[in-house]
This record gives sequence, C-alpha cells and structure tokens, in this order.
Amino acid sequence: MAIGASLLNAEYVVGIDVDQLSLAVAAKASETLRAHVDWVQANVETIRSRVDTVIMNPPFGTKQVHADIRFLGIAMEIADVVYSIHKSSTRNFLIRWLEERGCKVSEIMTSRMEIPHQFTFHRKDRRFVNVSVIRVRSPSRQS
Repeated sequence: MAIGASLLNAEYVVGIDVDQLSLAVAAKASETLRAHVDWVQANVETIRSRVDTVIMNPPFGTKQVHADIRFLGIAMEIADVVYSIHKSSTRNFLIRWLEERGCKVSEIMTSRMEIPHQFTFHRKDRRFVNVSVIRVRSPSRQS
C-alpha cells in the first residue's frame, strides 16, 4: 500500500511494519519500482506523529480479538483520513464503534481478498475472505 501511494505521487510516504522480513521484501520492491518510501520497523502502538492519511490492512481481529480496533483507534488519533481493510462481517460493528467516537465513515467498498497460508495458525493453503475497505474522517477533520 505504501508503494502504491508513492507511485500515485503522495508527497511523503512511510511504510511501517513490525516484521523485519516483510520490510526487506517491501524495500526491495520499492527500489525495483522506483517508489520513494521510508521503511520503518515499529509497533503501531508506538507511533505518535501526525499525518494526513493512513492506509492500512490491520489484523482482522479473529486470532487476537479486536486487534483491528486497536489499529483503527491509533490511526484515528494520528490521521485526518484513514483507509482500512476489515472483514465485511464486522462492518456494522466498526461503523457503530467509529460513530460513537465522532468519526464519519464516508465510503465503503466491498471486495474479496485472498489470504495465502503464511502463519502457523492458518489451516488451509489459501482462503478467500469478504472484506470492506472503509474511508473514515477523524472528528476534527469532517469539514
């Protein structure tokens, strides 16, 4: 997502992940594609900088309950606008959760995401999940 933002001419892009191998793969891809991204290994819970936009694919919160909400809450604290991918089955809960915090969901797009076997808790070679991509404006930036 960070590479895509750079290729679409975002002014400044930072890609953040806790996994060093994922960052190495992303850095190589961004170099190949000539995308300008600063890659940072960090836990999102330590991020406190203000940014215009966050684009993220948080954990879905099925293995670790409400992991997606933790990511979304942090994103809403630091950004004016957030684009985030979530399981469609949680869409109504997410919208209610965001509205209770004064946030406005301005767009929702649905799709199907393929998830390859990549973690030890995955049981299948690949799985397809219905997802919702949401666009959220923080309470202070709804004008």
